[in-house]
Amino acid sequence: FVCSMADLFHDDVPTKFIIDCLSIMAEAYQHTFMILTKRPERMRAIMSHETIANDVWLQTSRGVNAEPSPWPLPNVWLGVTAENQEQANKRIPVLLQIPAAVRFVSVEPMLGPVDLRNLKYDGDILDAMAGEYLSTDGSEAYVPWNKLDWVICGGESGPRARPMHPDWVRSLRDQCQAAETSFYFKQWGEWSPTPAKDVPVRGCLDGGRFHSGSNPSVGLAMYRVGKKAAGRILDGRTWDEFPEVST
Repeated sequence: FVCSMADLFHDDVPTKFIIDCLSIMAEAYQHTFMILTKRPERMRAIMSHETIANDVWLQTSRGVNAEPSPWPLPNVWLGVTAENQEQANKRIPVLLQIPAAVRFVSVEPMLGPVDLRNLKYDGDILDAMAGEYLSTDGSEAYVPWNKLDWVICGGESGPRARPMHPDWVRSLRDQCQAAETSFYFKQWGEWSPTPAKDVPVRGCLDGGRFHSGSNPSVGLAMYRVGKKAAGRILDGRTWDEFPEVST
């Protein structure tokens, strides 16, 4: 895998540069490239353009001939960041309109609960796990473009990191399992639901209690132990699921 470490679809990135990058990805078919953006509207405009396939393949050793130019690129996966429900509502429906071999969402850093089955979009409810629209009154359901193939989740790191409630992570995992969608838990981040052995606790939240509901007396202790000590174990195991892709 080759992962993007910057937003290729930032407004300051020239379209020609994006096409150049895609051409290199098309040429390097032995690798899988993951492109993550916070700007799915621009990604949609470029990746859905009527000439994009020829523009990309023209710059490869294959060139453009009488055969149709393969699109979408089978080794390029497209994703959006959705750190909370608000951004999931905005970005994921746009992602699902874009041609891609695999569509994924990175819920990292996870700053609140995210329900991928109930995205508010265009006056309706979009279930991104099933690929269905639901009318707000529940009277109609119909299939839109596509659904999510992969969900990545992780907590926040760094000096100002905020904790991530384990129930938020469990909810995402359970949504994925119910929909048979691959789930990858990347990290707890700076905060852990359990103190790490032989690692000093550098802080607790809310007097050692972390609550996401209206009752502050009911919650969970979260400990700031650092990203390495916090690890990536959820309910006794790691979650390293990847989408299966036909070649």
